[in-house]
Amino acid sequence: MSVKIRLQRHGKKGKPFYWVVAADARSKRDGKYLEKIGTYNPNTNPATIDLNLDAAVKWLHNGAQPTDTAKAILSYKGALLKHHLDGGIRKGALTQEQADTKLADWLDAKSGKVDAKKDGLTKEQADVKAKAFKAEQDVNAKRLAAAAQAEADAIAAANPAVEEEAAEVEVDEAPTEEENNETTEA
Repeated sequence: MSVKIRLQRHGKKGKPFYWVVAADARSKRDGKYLEKIGTYNPNTNPATIDLNLDAAVKWLHNGAQPTDTAKAILSYKGALLKHHLDGGIRKGALTQEQADTKLADWLDAKSGKVDAKKDGLTKEQADVKAKAFKAEQDVNAKRLAAAAQAEADAIAAANPAVEEEAAEVEVDEAPTEEENNETTEA
């Protein structure tokens, strides 16, 4: 019986959620499996992967072949590296302590990269929110300015008759040049 490490789809339409399982190669995609090794949720950013490292390595030692996607997941979590280091221990090239320190160093570096990506994503989201807020403030300021201008235009449109009457009254009250000449001659 050949064993595959593969993904078993769960979740609803448009929101997939996967189990990482060791299953007989002849079984259906979502059918019977030998052991559930972990979970994979691609809906989050970055994707959430929960993997039982020891169980995955045990199945790799027993000859299980991962599918392409499962291989990427196992590589991301360090299962393939641990399997490789265990091969070095069996051959006598490494001691268990050296392999453990190499794996721990690699896992620390990997978690640092993942944390940096998460921080970058949260910073990027904050920048997007700040830009959207600034754009919204600009639009609101333009809208208020346009409303104030429209109100001023409406007031000006209602008052020109009053202003013209006031100008006519001022013209009537002011002495004309002829009247000024007559007063100076007399």
